[in-house]
Amino acid sequence: MTTMTERSEQGVLESAGGSRAGNRALSVTDHIREAILGGMVGAGERLNEVRLSRTLAVSRTPVRAALQALAGEGLLDYAPNRGFSVREFPLDAIVDAYDIRASLEGLAARFAAERGLSPDEKAVVERSLADGDKLLERGAFEAGDRTIYRGINGDFHDTLLAAARNRMLSEMIRMCHHVPVSSSRNIVAFNHRDVRRRHDDHHRIYDAIMAREPWRAEMLMREHVSGVKASLVKSLTEGRDQEPFE
Repeated sequence: MTTMTERSEQGVLESAGGSRAGNRALSVTDHIREAILGGMVGAGERLNEVRLSRTLAVSRTPVRAALQALAGEGLLDYAPNRGFSVREFPLDAIVDAYDIRASLEGLAARFAAERGLSPDEKAVVERSLADGDKLLERGAFEAGDRTIYRGINGDFHDTLLAAARNRMLSEMIRMCHHVPVSSSRNIVAFNHRDVRRRHDDHHRIYDAIMAREPWRAEMLMREHVSGVKASLVKSLTEGRDQEPFE
């Protein structure tokens, strides 16, 4: 009979591309994060440090560091004598966080359009757009693509937030990210069609900001975050997307 711990280990192994050593381009933290966000390791399931080190063919030290890092991100809970388990978030808390993010990030986009991007910020956003175009041009995702898109998406949103030049706004958005599933750095719903639509949103938002159209930039960002919320709710309520590795 397969135990919950064994299922957890199998999920992490599958996120590594089915190979014991896994995809060396991904860190141990990335492998475990992908398994959690992809639904291969369910809420409440325990992650055993010794077994994970054997599954991923690494020492216990990077596994321990990975579990501690993911606990710091809020994806795992830690209990003495029980170790680490996947944290569960009520759907209504996730939805509320996205609704608040939509309003706050819309305001950030408006401020960015009013105040303009620095040359460095412009370069980061344009690189994220180009990298996203390249990732999506294949028409299907492969193992490790979620981690790549995680960086692309995070760079876009983080840079526009920095361009808003408002510390209070940044702190309020960080509070939303305390619900990890709502963070722009954690990609849960990873369906190619939806990601294509989200990335096209990024292009439109950037165009509005560069055209110095603050109200249009705000509206587009609000719609963008709300669209991500809709994809996430569908993914959580109807089952995870089943593209190649998810």
